[in-house]
Amino acid sequence: MDHLYLQVAERIQAMIEKEVIRIGDKLPSVRSLSKEQGISMSTVFQAYYHLESKGYIEPRPKSGYYVRFSPRRLPEMPKSCRPVKKATEVNVSDMITEVFYHLSPDDVLRFSVAAPHESQLPAAKLSKSLIQAMRSLPANGTSYENLQGNMNLRRQIARLSLQWGGTITEEDIVTTTGCMDALTLCLSATTQPGDVIALESPAYCGTFQLAESLGLKVLEVPTNPVYGVDLEYLDKAIPKFKIKACVFVTNFNNPIGSCMPDKNKRELVRLMNKYDIPLIEDDIYGDTYFGKTRPSSCKQYDRTGNVLYCNSFSKSLAPGYRVGWTMPGKYKDKVLRLKLNHSVSSATLPQAAIGHFLENGRYEHHLRNIRTLLHTQCLRYQQAIADYFPEDTCVTRPQGGYVLWLELNQRVNTIELYEQAMKRRISFAPGRIFSLQDRYNNCLRISFANPWSKQVDDGLKTIGKLVHQALR
Repeated sequence: MDHLYLQVAERIQAMIEKEVIRIGDKLPSVRSLSKEQGISMSTVFQAYYHLESKGYIEPRPKSGYYVRFSPRRLPEMPKSCRPVKKATEVNVSDMITEVFYHLSPDDVLRFSVAAPHESQLPAAKLSKSLIQAMRSLPANGTSYENLQGNMNLRRQIARLSLQWGGTITEEDIVTTTGCMDALTLCLSATTQPGDVIALESPAYCGTFQLAESLGLKVLEVPTNPVYGVDLEYLDKAIPKFKIKACVFVTNFNNPIGSCMPDKNKRELVRLMNKYDIPLIEDDIYGDTYFGKTRPSSCKQYDRTGNVLYCNSFSKSLAPGYRVGWTMPGKYKDKVLRLKLNHSVSSATLPQAAIGHFLENGRYEHHLRNIRTLLHTQCLRYQQAIADYFPEDTCVTRPQGGYVLWLELNQRVNTIELYEQAMKRRISFAPGRIFSLQDRYNNCLRISFANPWSKQVDDGLKTIGKLVHQALR
């Protein structure tokens, strides 16, 4: 059950969202709300601090707390993209390389990185798990790991699957070197060069690079920023374009942030079975939800082994450990053969360390903290965009994950905007890199992974000014 201060904060937040209390209105004093609700002044202070961190209210010296922002002030949502006429040969732009090149310099304000900030990771506790793993493993972890992966880690992942309704065992899981390795193995197991695969549009640029390396063609499927892939379009497109596999991020898609409702996930699995083609489900952001419960996965509704589920700890716990996994269903034997040919096994120590971390119950505590931080940061970024960007800017409202998708005026070219921002040591991801078509030139992806700070606020203000300048 939530702490009492959170219950109080949620009641006030609901009143702000319904505009029972409006921007500029003064909230009851701490003392009066304490008496009215029969709660301690400390609880009221905690509730107000919580709402202040989310950007809903602000303190004014010697005056009290006032409503600062209402979600009704947020910009409009972007629309779904238009359908395409044909599958496309993959020829990934140099722009992807350019953006990824600027992921590491410390002097760049990186709104381009959709991964947890190092300050939000439990580094000390992970180090303890790493040391414990080294002590307990044969030869201190210098030997090759089992081909299928560390047994304890697989057992702990199977336990985690209970949160989204999974009924798997450690024998259903194959560990990988991150989620991209899992996607590579699953795509290699289910397709041949020249095949057509379906991706969301917009889609993560790294998946285009993967498709290119495997010699695949891509059909981009229209995707709504709230409920995800257009299933009616997909139903017609599969036979028309002879699609051999689908690769979808069902929860908090990168870059558009959509989360497919349960009924759509069930329908998607039904479609895959209808046409007897595999679904490769990338659920790497599923644990970073903002609501009360974790969203389900398509794998939960899979009864035939046709869903190849892929995930990792890179977006939730330890990006640098590169520990991922797949539940490849009926393709398990083929995936294991491919893994043997590609890498023999995954790194021993990182797998054992994360297995130990999960076994000791530390993961869920960490997730609760990082989800709260991400939700707060998401709200603050949305508010800053509403304040600093032109009024016709459209912004997504994700319920999890790390990214916001912005649709600007058609006159703004975000590749040119990116170049101007980089001169000021600010990086974001231009929309054009998330499609093989000539589209999303007026869009961009901003990650809210960086903790809210004056530097972040100034950076968003600078991008907003550059957008205004581009419209002059």
